[in-house]
Amino acid sequence: MKTLLLASFSLTLLLVQPAHAKTVCTVVADAASGQAISKTGDCDRRATPASTFKLALALIGFDAGILKTADVPELPFKQGYVDWGGDRWRQDTTPKRWMKYSVVWYSQQMARKLGAPAITRYLNKFSYGNADFSGDKGQDNALERAWIGSSLKISPVEQVRFLSRMLNSELPVKPDAVDLTASIVEAVKLDSGWLVRGKTGLSYPMRADGGFDRTRGTGWHVGWAEKGGRRVVFARLVQDRQRQSTHASHRARDSLQKDLPALAAD
Repeated sequence: MKTLLLASFSLTLLLVQPAHAKTVCTVVADAASGQAISKTGDCDRRATPASTFKLALALIGFDAGILKTADVPELPFKQGYVDWGGDRWRQDTTPKRWMKYSVVWYSQQMARKLGAPAITRYLNKFSYGNADFSGDKGQDNALERAWIGSSLKISPVEQVRFLSRMLNSELPVKPDAVDLTASIVEAVKLDSGWLVRGKTGLSYPMRADGGFDRTRGTGWHVGWAEKGGRRVVFARLVQDRQRQSTHASHRARDSLQKDLPALAAD
């Protein structure tokens, strides 16, 4: 019966997707065991983590002492920082605000304080994707964009494995680093009763002229959800083939939250 339900769900998902957009993978796993409950698509395909990397970076930041609490440090916005996120990025930012509004310049300031070698050591210990924090070849830009359409890549299966290990305190970090990271991830209570904590990620390939190719958006929604004593981890990866009217990351988030009750069914 579960196989028939998933097959029907997968067909429905294909029919309702926008033209020229594709759900690459959806995987939901039991958080305690790491065993997949449902998995459809090419879930071993690696892609840029984009802003889902903030989950790993927060864990690193709290463990290394760069981040202190949900509200400390508050860093000031300065002219010259990336601000394509609009007014929400042009403000003083705390760890909690950084995660909520996905403020890229805050990530960049953290990366500079930590340094690429230290981040790479953490990523290797975490088995986080390919753990390649070198940035674009010959560009010396690792601290600005290694995780945004550049060298660092991770698959949906690796995303849920990382989250499962984090939640089970199986990563080599201080216990309070996990609790503090969880405390700044925004929680949403669904009508189905699931409490979802997750992070979106959006990236576009960079063109030769330095602009972004917005016809090829990559969108993520990754995180964990709890209900009735159960906890699951999840990842959905979306790839656009043509420019869309909505962000791939928002579609990944909204559709995953809608589908979660069926995907996480016993």
